[in-house]
Parts: sequence; structure tokens; C-alpha cells
Amino acid sequence: MTISRRDFNFHIGAFALAGAAGGLAALDGILNPAQAQTVSSVELMAPNPLGEMSVGKADAPITIVEYASLTCPHCATFHETTYPELKKKYVDTGKARFIFREFPLDLLAAGGFMLARCSQRETKSDDSFFGMIELLFRTQRQWAVEKPLGPLFDVVKQTGMTQQNFNACLADQELLNGIQSVRDNASQKLGVTSTPTFFVNGKKLSGALSLADFEKEFEPFLKS
Repeated sequence: MTISRRDFNFHIGAFALAGAAGGLAALDGILNPAQAQTVSSVELMAPNPLGEMSVGKADAPITIVEYASLTCPHCATFHETTYPELKKKYVDTGKARFIFREFPLDLLAAGGFMLARCSQRETKSDDSFFGMIELLFRTQRQWAVEKPLGPLFDVVKQTGMTQQNFNACLADQELLNGIQSVRDNASQKLGVTSTPTFFVNGKKLSGALSLADFEKEFEPFLKS
């Protein structure tokens, strides 16, 4: 099935509820850190059918994997507050590699991820993907609304995307299937149930972690 205007508008109420539930589950991950577990590096780093979206040195001593949903408020907060400092202090200095993966809680989030992937394909630049992701998180309250297609296009057209490309991207069934595959793999093999969920060198951590939370996890891997 392609993503149509009817799909977005008919299901958006259920999507909002799913996003709220995901946010509460993420918060529970912070309140109950004992739930943290370590997963197999083979399963965690299995080839991504859509291609891995990452920043930082491939051989950095720390690998951070984030599973996020574009309609998740906790994810938006993380990307607006913690991520810039995390990137500046650890990714840009070669200490960490950051991998971003799609875990849409609803069809609207899947559509946003599709637009980010289409932007990357059109420009052949991963920077376009991350730029779109950060833009959508920053403007989440503008387009995560009852009738989202118009507001969503008004946001992404800032990147130069045309209405024609917007419509064609959201009709790309193969791309939607790929995003669903990434989500299913995380759910079935890695135990991801909420967003944001992070893996730090294979250790699973749920919730919008602070920079201090990450630094506590980094410490064993950065000792000289």
C-alpha cells in the first residue's frame, strides 16, 4: 500500500496515541535502568537494507546506535538538546560513531523517514538525510497534526523538495517496505519496543538519555 492523503488523515489519531505510548515506554526505560541489556554485535550490525546512515569514524572506540521515531517527542528533545553536544564532544573528535536507524511508531513517522531517504538519494549526500531528520524533529509540532500532509510539505519544501518529488517519495512502496524491515528487525531481534532506544557498544539503553548518562557508559571504552 502507498501512503495516501486518506491514510495520513484517517489514522493520525491512532498514531498520536501510539507516539504517546512510546514516549511513556521510553521514560520507563530511564526510571528502570536495570532493564539494560547487551545484544549480539553480529545482530546489531547486520547489513541495513536501506544503507546505514552514520556520522563519525568507522573505527571509533565507541559505536552508538539510535532507533528513533520522528513523531516521538522524547526523540525530538534528544536531537534538539543532547545530540549537538554529544556530536561535538565525541563524534567530531573521533571518539564515537553515531548510527541513526528508523523505528517509526506510526505511518506519519514512516513518511518522514521516507522523505529523508529520498532527500539523501537525490543529493547523494548523507548530510541531506541528517539535515532533513533534524529539520523534522525541530518542527515536529508543526507537521505532527491531525491533517499533516500540507504542513509536512510546507516544512520539507524548505530543503528544495518539490511537490512532485514529495508525492512520488511518499508513494514509493519499496522504500516503505525497507523502513518497515529496519523496524521489524529491531523489534524482533534486538528487543526494541520504544523510542528512543540506544545501543552503546551493544548495550541497550532506553529513553532520552542526557550527555552525562552517555558519558557514564563511555568511560570504560575511553580509558588510556
